Amino acid sequence: MSYFLFGPRGTGKSTWLRSTQKNALYIDLLNPETFRTLSARPERLLEMIEGNPEKQTVILDEVQKLPYLLDFIHKIIEDNKRIKFILTGSSSRKLKRSGVDLLAGRAANKTFHPFIASELGIAFNLENALQFGLIPLICKSKNPRETLNAYLSLYLNEEIRMEGFVRNIGDFSRFLEAFSFSNGSILNTSEIARECEVGRKTVEGYISVLEDLLLIHFLPVFSRKAKRNLIVHPKVYFFDTGIFRVIRPSGPLDKPQEIDGVALETLVMQHLAAWCAISGNNNKLYYWRTKSGNEVDFVLYGNEGIYAIEVKNTQKPNSKDFTGLRAFKEDYPVAKCLMLYRGKEKLKIHDIYCYPCEDFLKQVVPEKPLF
Repeated sequence: MSYFLFGPRGTGKSTWLRSTQKNALYIDLLNPETFRTLSARPERLLEMIEGNPEKQTVILDEVQKLPYLLDFIHKIIEDNKRIKFILTGSSSRKLKRSGVDLLAGRAANKTFHPFIASELGIAFNLENALQFGLIPLICKSKNPRETLNAYLSLYLNEEIRMEGFVRNIGDFSRFLEAFSFSNGSILNTSEIARECEVGRKTVEGYISVLEDLLLIHFLPVFSRKAKRNLIVHPKVYFFDTGIFRVIRPSGPLDKPQEIDGVALETLVMQHLAAWCAISGNNNKLYYWRTKSGNEVDFVLYGNEGIYAIEVKNTQKPNSKDFTGLRAFKEDYPVAKCLMLYRGKEKLKIHDIYCYPCEDFLKQVVPEKPLF
């Protein structure tokens, strides 16, 4: 079956496809000549396919560059059942505007994520991951900090400015810094608008750009059979902790442990998001927070069961750290509850398992139980 393969820039979509689909007809829309040719004559796509009858798989890399090609792809799929399309992209924005629904039911949606610890094996280093993230492009770099800065510039200049998503790059840059303080928190657009001195509607548009470029994840509140009054607003995270680090400004008034705590939480989130996406089984990622203040960082719910996970950037959790998990367990007795912390020992406290965060991340393997 044909499918869309979405993922932020640098996550390895093209590299993976070139190594696993060696017999495919590969059409790279980032190639200027290919882009110009198909822009002028979209029907050239059919000519290219018919000129390579031995190729039964066709890859269109960065298909959002020419979204109207989907009309031709739709017709080819209908007329020639043997052709399989793999359509990659780092932005769904243009596709949403230009007929992606034409392929509904004829092309599945799959996503690419940064590395997870189990993929890297012995190469995984928790401290490096917390500082620079796990985007493959960054992990392979000899100077990850410099590459992170270049990566951010790539998005600002190529994806955002060149595609015309944002009129004022200066306003957008200020918004990014203000938005970074919301990472791992409940989103407050009015507060962000005041901080970066732009209108609320503009901020909402900027957030939509980040979401469409796959740079952020929203976590809704878990409310299945709720027994308490819950917060209704979602939490938001950058898709990779390195991106959060490079955007988040810091100075002498910032406590390092505060930023480190959010970075750790983001690293866990991106592992759980990858696990949900790859494992399938209808697994979804949430958080849980009551109006009285009880909170659990992550709730996973699906055919694999229900997991409640709290993340603490501490060597030794105290009794208050378990308040949210204990409240959640009261409401959902079947839930598997887990505390992740920075210590070295596996413990059981208040009938809740405590795992060293690094050990947990290394055992997150798609299509296998979390613990």
